[in-house]
Amino acid sequence: MKKIKSGFKGERAHVLPETSIRFLASNPLSSGLYITDIGYYPHACNHYRERELPIGEYVFIYCIEGEGWFECQGKRHKISGNQYFVLPPETAHRYGADPDNPWTIYWIHFNGTLAKAFFPEVPCVGDLKPGVKSRIADRLDIFEEIMMVLGQGYTGENLLYVSSVFHHFLGTLRFLHQYRMDSGSESEPIEMVNASVHYMEENICRRLKLDEIASYIGYSPSRYSEVFRKSMGCPPMEYFNRIKIKYACRLLEKSKFSVQQISNRIGIEDPYYFSRLFKKETGVSPTAYRNGLYSKHEV
Repeated sequence: MKKIKSGFKGERAHVLPETSIRFLASNPLSSGLYITDIGYYPHACNHYRERELPIGEYVFIYCIEGEGWFECQGKRHKISGNQYFVLPPETAHRYGADPDNPWTIYWIHFNGTLAKAFFPEVPCVGDLKPGVKSRIADRLDIFEEIMMVLGQGYTGENLLYVSSVFHHFLGTLRFLHQYRMDSGSESEPIEMVNASVHYMEENICRRLKLDEIASYIGYSPSRYSEVFRKSMGCPPMEYFNRIKIKYACRLLEKSKFSVQQISNRIGIEDPYYFSRLFKKETGVSPTAYRNGLYSKHEV
């Protein structure tokens, strides 16, 4: 199998220079937790990394879709969507994407005096299965904010702000129950519909299938579609596309992401298909929408 380490369509990454890392490690506002490298690999076919010579940073990988694996300290672990793992510093390891269903991942290399307090036992695997009020999409927004700020330059203020945001990001994992908040019963039809809509919102970056949503809710696909259509006035997957386009509109208005990047962000690999879907929902192309040529359609 061909194994590559980079070059994935739609990938984004920041590798901080040594001067920035030294600044973060020595500043009292950032020395507790700081990022050294960060990136996003969509549908990372043939992704593989092996480090026989250990590195000095923790490695955090968050799989939002697809599957992969990692090996560390003589054990192999499988990883799937909405799971993350953390590898310890100074430890040989390797990891990679599943050849048949390659993962989409956010990844971070980090260090600091507080790192061990957040992850006292590493390697570790965390499960972030979506549910009502699980706020997975909010966590991805935190990651994107870090990427956006670093994209504006490695100034001292930017680096210190990113470290503060990263501290919060790890806090959403360390204090998961406080971050998520439990929900009540989801057995009634209206609650089922609300729960499924929330599941769509939490997985806006994925290519969900009807069977997966129905399974999460605990209904058969046919029964789920019937109840959803009766409540919302359209089929579930059509509604899911509307959510994607609504989110894409927000990104077009408020971010500097390219159309390709926004397409990847909502789980659509083909930018031409994304443009057709966008125009179908809004009446204009993504570029026209960004330029202020709004349609009369409501999104």
